[in-house]
Amino acid sequence: MTKNFYMACLDVAGRRCLVVGGGPVGAEKAAGLLACGARVTVVAPEVGEELRGLPVEWRRRRYRRRDLQGAFLVIAATSDRAVNERVHRDAEARGMLCNVADVPDLCNFILPAVHREGPIAVAVSTGGASPALAKRLRDRIAEIVSPRHAELADELQRLRPEVKERFPSYEERRDYFEQLVTERLS
Repeated sequence: MTKNFYMACLDVAGRRCLVVGGGPVGAEKAAGLLACGARVTVVAPEVGEELRGLPVEWRRRRYRRRDLQGAFLVIAATSDRAVNERVHRDAEARGMLCNVADVPDLCNFILPAVHREGPIAVAVSTGGASPALAKRLRDRIAEIVSPRHAELADELQRLRPEVKERFPSYEERRDYFEQLVTERLS
């Protein structure tokens, strides 16, 4: 049965995030965290070429519970179910955010398929039911979201302080921005 996850965007900039596993999946997860400014630590006896080129701290050994200390979140990306279960159990005991790649029942957060265009990030999730479907939908959305939209997002961000001064209520600001977006995208 698919869970309904509460959708949120996490600020990981400057935060230490742990990835357990040094293969291609671990590299993908580490790269995603790095793209958002995280300080990434990888724990794995060996790492693949994809990870060797990334600016991560590599602890060349097997996972230990104390690796979680000081981490904001952990992603387990090993092919060993017992290790993944241990990471999950240890993270849950600490009240930490934990994702076990491709094992939704061991996750308290999941990672959607994401398309980024400048400051815009569009995420698609199937609640863990089908990453392949989420990626397909993300790719279709990427055909729609263009640099034009990113430029508009940057412009709207610059306007926010002025609009906040000019319109005292949330409703007035909302209506102003909705009208501006409609005009620019027509």
